[in-house]
Amino acid sequence: MMNILSSSILSADFARLGSQIEEVDKAGTHYIHIDVMDGMFVPSISYGMPIVKSIRGITDKLFDVHLMIVDPIRYIKNFVDVGADSVTFHQEATDDPMAVIDEIHKYGKKAGIAIKPATPIDAIVPYLEKVEMVLVMTVEPGFGGQQLIPESLDKVRELRKLIDKKGIDVDIQVDGGIYIDNVEEILEAGANVIVSGSGIFKGNISENVKTFRKILSE
Repeated sequence: MMNILSSSILSADFARLGSQIEEVDKAGTHYIHIDVMDGMFVPSISYGMPIVKSIRGITDKLFDVHLMIVDPIRYIKNFVDVGADSVTFHQEATDDPMAVIDEIHKYGKKAGIAIKPATPIDAIVPYLEKVEMVLVMTVEPGFGGQQLIPESLDKVRELRKLIDKKGIDVDIQVDGGIYIDNVEEILEAGANVIVSGSGIFKGNISENVKTFRKILSE
């Protein structure tokens, strides 16, 4: 299974968002990770469809949209219409995860299901064979720049064993507190889609992406 780097624009400089997306694209990021927060499911408010639409023409990299919003099924079509290629929603944010998965697939897009640090893997087992990706949050969702919760890697290991036992093709994405100095441990735990915000956009963006890519390729 291919290791993938997803650059989270939540940590970008929004005064230079277009040029920084161009920079991570040129440096070799695989995905652009777009965190959408509604101030209800999580305390913060980020951005919505207009931002996604405005940056879609900058890059042809996969738009990895992470919905941290209540009742996500309401907005699937809206995000697809502005350029989402993959949509991930939270198991905790809906009473009917399967309906959300079906809605994403209806538009021919990849579906991901996410869980917060306190949510057990058991909560998403019924959907493992229905999604293309599972996102294990390694921090509490809602804020960038947090420290990774070490215990969350035990969930990654549990999930990897379960996916391998089932013999299914499902990516494991991790998001939160991921930097060059700890990404090897995360890969060893079994994740293959790495989301980093501060680890990419703080400092030399191109060098950060290239260093991540080197580690992921090894």
